[in-house]
Amino acid sequence: MAGAAWGLGLGLGLALVWWSFWPREQPVRSPARSARLDRLQDEIVLAGVRGLSARTLLGLSLGLGFAVLLLGYALTQVWTVATCFAVMSTLAPVTVVRVRARQRRSRLRDVWPDVVDHVHSAVRAGLALPEALVQLGDRGPVELRGPFREFAHDYRATGRFSESLDLLKERLSDPVADRLVEALRIARDVGGTDLGRVLRTLSTFLREDARSRAELEARQSWTVNAARLAMAAPWAVLLLLASRGSTLQAYNTPGGALVLAIGAGASLLAYRMMLSIGRLPEEQRVLR
Repeated sequence: MAGAAWGLGLGLGLALVWWSFWPREQPVRSPARSARLDRLQDEIVLAGVRGLSARTLLGLSLGLGFAVLLLGYALTQVWTVATCFAVMSTLAPVTVVRVRARQRRSRLRDVWPDVVDHVHSAVRAGLALPEALVQLGDRGPVELRGPFREFAHDYRATGRFSESLDLLKERLSDPVADRLVEALRIARDVGGTDLGRVLRTLSTFLREDARSRAELEARQSWTVNAARLAMAAPWAVLLLLASRGSTLQAYNTPGGALVLAIGAGASLLAYRMMLSIGRLPEEQRVLR
């Protein structure tokens, strides 16, 4: 028995040594897929959800959709209706994350000029750049005090300004934060007398952009909400019909399935057109 165990261990060790000479190639993700996952990860961070990756969110969405599919079929005994609500449930987690990220981005758009002004005032007062960012954890806008407190902890623990800035960028996941961080990094590494001018220009631009976006969003909000209500109304009616088994049997036929497929396609197409027409341009993170 002991000899067999020794032989098995020796064989396993030799197999592992042989396997180490043939390293596995890392899967190469397509640029488009990588960009979509990175964008979704930025939205997760911006929404304030900690410890959740983009792949985990997609997996949870698929799991929720499958659970709703089984529950819907158990209640209605109609696969077509259950599939419609399962698809909606699959899209729900990602939609909630994106809505929360959009709302927080709108709030941050109003406070970023104050952050830039705080940094500018601290630099003019003679504070070093790291201390100018550290003091934002106590004196900056309430919405951003948490990430800057974590920056202060990272910098005091390691003393590495550049690495602490990288961690701050990942926690914020915001294009404005990227520009501010890179401007401070360049000023720290190579010096320069134009940092004050750059910060003043950035603050002015951010205020004008926030004011313009607020006006546009106020004008189009009622149109967008009306379009969303119009898209959701037919499916709310279908949900009410799901309480009557005799009515649902009409959708358990090929004709009923075709009606649901056409309705779902028309709703999806109209919703995408509404988003495309009413979407305001958003800044992309080009300084990751």
